Amino acid sequence: MRQRYALILVLMTSLLSPGCRMLASSATTRLAESVSAAVLDQNDALLVRDGAPAYLIAIDGLIEGDPKNETLLLTGARLYSAYASAFVEDPERASRLTNRAHGYGNRAICERSKELCAASKGNFDGFVAALQGTRSKDLPALYGYGSVWAGWVQVNSADWNAIADLPKVQAVMERVVELDDGYEEGGAHLYLGLLYTLRPASLGGKPELGRKHFERSIELSGGRNLMAKVFFASQYARLVFDRPLHDALLHQVLDADPNARGYTLTNTLAQEQAEVLLADADEYF
Repeated sequence: MRQRYALILVLMTSLLSPGCRMLASSATTRLAESVSAAVLDQNDALLVRDGAPAYLIAIDGLIEGDPKNETLLLTGARLYSAYASAFVEDPERASRLTNRAHGYGNRAICERSKELCAASKGNFDGFVAALQGTRSKDLPALYGYGSVWAGWVQVNSADWNAIADLPKVQAVMERVVELDDGYEEGGAHLYLGLLYTLRPASLGGKPELGRKHFERSIELSGGRNLMAKVFFASQYARLVFDRPLHDALLHQVLDADPNARGYTLTNTLAQEQAEVLLADADEYF
């Protein structure tokens, strides 16, 4: 469950990328972004869960009418992936939804870069070489593509072919940080924190490097992103059995005001998750 919450944070908070807004030129694209803004500022997660399917179908229709619109493709990809990660328990249904998200994400990156599109299907070295050709103007597509790809890998984690894609996802986020350390208020740092703390150091993980990325993400969001502290606690503090850090971070989350433009929904979810993590802390530690 903690990985599921990890995915919704960076997916939902990336919906309003400034770069995506710059790409917007049609009324349908502006409508999609306006609704996404309303979703992010909603403090009732159940309302989002119940209302999101209608919006997903509407996005499908908009994409059908404008199939090469990069912004619509990225919006559809993120919404499908976020919805599946946060609200869908059935594995088969989650797989179907993230497959659609992954497909939209692939189409978006292919509209942005034919070279990267082709390299994504090849070996790791070729993919990294293609990433080096990306520039700041590519950040919205690059970050959206990487975040949705990560969601697809998580849902399909029983498939070793999907797991094999994780180094490429990590390379995408590292490239985002290279291009703009503060992009999406540290969203790429948050992803890297999660990726580096998937395993303990004894099994090849890099928890201390993960900690640095978590701390940088919190710094870049000005502390407004409460879910970053939840992940710092659940992914790092639990991994290294640091109970004082774990509890301190979660109490900070519960004491904070969840209402913050662009973060209200995820902050509401963060406080719910913080209560769950504190409730079973005695059993874990």
